[in-house]
Amino acid sequence: MPNQPRQLNRQDYKTLSLAALGGALEFYDFIIFVFFAAVVGELFFPPDIPEWLRQLQTFGIFAAGYLARPLGGIIMAHFGDKVGRKKMFTLSILLMALPTLAIGLLPTYATLGILAPLLLLAMRLLQGAAIGGEVPGAWVFVAEHVPARRIGIACGTLTAGLTVGILLGSVVATLINTSMTPQALHDGGWRIPFLLGGVFGLMAMYLRRWLRETPIFIEMQQRKALAEELPIKTVVMNHKKAVAISMLLTWLLSAGIVVVILMSPVWLQKQYGFAPALTLQGNSIATVMLCIGCLLAGLAADRFGASKTLIIGCLLLAGCTGLFYHAAGTHPEQLFLLYGLAGLSVGVVGAVPFVMVRAFPAEVRFTGISFSYNLSYAIFGGITPILVTGLMAVSPLAPGWYVLALSMVGLALGVVLRQDLNHEDAVALQTVESP
Repeated sequence: MPNQPRQLNRQDYKTLSLAALGGALEFYDFIIFVFFAAVVGELFFPPDIPEWLRQLQTFGIFAAGYLARPLGGIIMAHFGDKVGRKKMFTLSILLMALPTLAIGLLPTYATLGILAPLLLLAMRLLQGAAIGGEVPGAWVFVAEHVPARRIGIACGTLTAGLTVGILLGSVVATLINTSMTPQALHDGGWRIPFLLGGVFGLMAMYLRRWLRETPIFIEMQQRKALAEELPIKTVVMNHKKAVAISMLLTWLLSAGIVVVILMSPVWLQKQYGFAPALTLQGNSIATVMLCIGCLLAGLAADRFGASKTLIIGCLLLAGCTGLFYHAAGTHPEQLFLLYGLAGLSVGVVGAVPFVMVRAFPAEVRFTGISFSYNLSYAIFGGITPILVTGLMAVSPLAPGWYVLALSMVGLALGVVLRQDLNHEDAVALQTVESP
């Protein structure tokens, strides 16, 4: 009698929980810098430089983390495909926790002079390398642990966990800024969120000790089926279509999160005069709804396949974000509802990792996803704020038009994937099913 596909078991839930928790804490460590950029800029650069130059240098150090993502991700993915997913999955959170802890302990410019911003830059580069390996590695790790028909919800859960890290950073920053005077924050309060992040990261790394290597990697080891050539060479030479699709989907992901979640509070304040506190409350609601949307997208991908999920999800993204950007100013009393619906529709990004883990064969899966995701995020994640801000000189609704354009890209990809990556086919993804 043929084996029946197994359901999620206790070990699967444990794996998902620890992976999502670690991802949330690691994302918190990566983004907490931006919430305290103003005070960090004051403390780590000469006091007599122009304010615009101080801001430029501070955000330049923040951006350096994004630039380090591709290299760090590719190196960690190489060893993830060669020596094991679990080892790199544990290493990534250590590489994030230690620099975050170090930032919280760094002497400032008043003590070290020019060495202070250089050390801050070095720590930020290490953080970027870590996050470059964490996100693709986490998607691969959970996808190779769960049954084939639960890959969508596994990846959606993890993506929701990463989003919780952004929300956690916002909450911690709000609590510290409201409970401390500006002088207390300047005198050392700014160090607290970094120290917390480092400690939490080390705790998450300890918890990850209880995770097991993925069944798929173990099976490849036993069959001696690990990549013989450099994984990156195999990906670039033999999987160009998968790379292109993954990069475009990552562009969609970055557009949704960067524009709708990260940039909208400032847009609402400048465009319609909303109070900062009100926009941050709306942003928190949108982020929570984004988490829910990621879970729903994962469930839909398991039930209906990647193609239908992307087509319907991108139509909803276009409609809900369009409504948000056009109606927020004329119906301010509905801000929370409109922003919440927009955040929920951005949850279509929860289906993105489902496509990517199925697009690459297991022996180069980590490298394929890492290369595509990190390169795309470094390019499009970096230019999106600049491009959208520039387009706002032409139209104040530029953020909405930008998300609409990327929704159409996602819609087109959904149509392309209809033949390649339907739910029923077994493309690329090798699975180990239990009786």
